[in-house]
Amino acid sequence: MGDIHGRSDLLTELIQRIDEDRLRRPIAHAFEIYLGDYIDRGPHSSAVVETLAWRIVRTGAICLRGNHEALLEAALDDASYLRPWLSVGGNDTLESYGLPGDDDAISDVELHLRLNIVFPEAHRLFLRCLRNMFSCGDFLFVHAGIRPGIPPREQSTQDLLWIRDDFLLSKQNHGPIVVHGHTPVMHPEFLFNRINIDTGAWFSGVLTCIAIEGTDVIVL
Repeated sequence: MGDIHGRSDLLTELIQRIDEDRLRRPIAHAFEIYLGDYIDRGPHSSAVVETLAWRIVRTGAICLRGNHEALLEAALDDASYLRPWLSVGGNDTLESYGLPGDDDAISDVELHLRLNIVFPEAHRLFLRCLRNMFSCGDFLFVHAGIRPGIPPREQSTQDLLWIRDDFLLSKQNHGPIVVHGHTPVMHPEFLFNRINIDTGAWFSGVLTCIAIEGTDVIVL
């Protein structure tokens, strides 16, 4: 599943579709993979995290870390990282946890303290469960992409969470097909070396999920 960005309504609808598909086409085991950027920009980040935390418990879902989760983790640890996070949609996440999203009267230190007070322990555990990549068969799943020419195990976390042009413009065969999000597109992109399924859910209202079985890839 591509970038959710606080759209719990779309997530709930798509999870129902996933469950229906697994009942309709049962197999011994299915990996359920979320590509990161669960929070920010959309209105219900806390509800998205809650849903996915339960999804990990109930279905063994694999949730990858997006750059927005990395920014939140940094902000939880250190007040000096609050402003970089808030500038890219963190205000919406604060509001979803019941905090003022845009209040200059509150100092960064005070806001940092309040965020740590209201942030549920279950959501902290969810953040600790996030992976930076996941490999299965002929596919490699990451949030943003990979640095071309570098083996997966040697990729930097910075590239896995943030890379754009050097990866998106690459015509190189990466070995596995890289399934990613991070860069919104109008429709899912199916290229010979990568698949982009970030369809800008928070502003487009379209959350994309693909099902991969063998070499067949379908949009769910």
